[in-house]
Amino acid sequence: MSRQGYTKKILDVGGRKFLVQLLSFDNGTFVSVSESWQKIGSMVVSIGSGPAATTVTVIPAKTDYLFLKLIAEKISTSIKGIGVVSLYADRELGNECSKILMGEIMEMVRS
Repeated sequence: MSRQGYTKKILDVGGRKFLVQLLSFDNGTFVSVSESWQKIGSMVVSIGSGPAATTVTVIPAKTDYLFLKLIAEKISTSIKGIGVVSLYADRELGNECSKILMGEIMEMVRS
């Protein structure tokens, strides 16, 4: 892990505003993505300590499960630790929004 601490960023993606909050620890990272309100939403945890990440759903998602799973696994494998991701969105993200959010989140994790 490059550093410990708290980072937040407001992203405007296709006219939608997302608050991305990242809390980094020596052994993992917690990411919260919320649209419109600061809320905890669907949650996925991934552990990337072996050859493949092990992922479990803590709070099931109505939509965007694949986004949650992919970002948690990317984080956990890149830091070789625990990735916890929560998403609260007003409506389904869609492909373009998911790609942009994933890129921004991974940049935050790396910096």
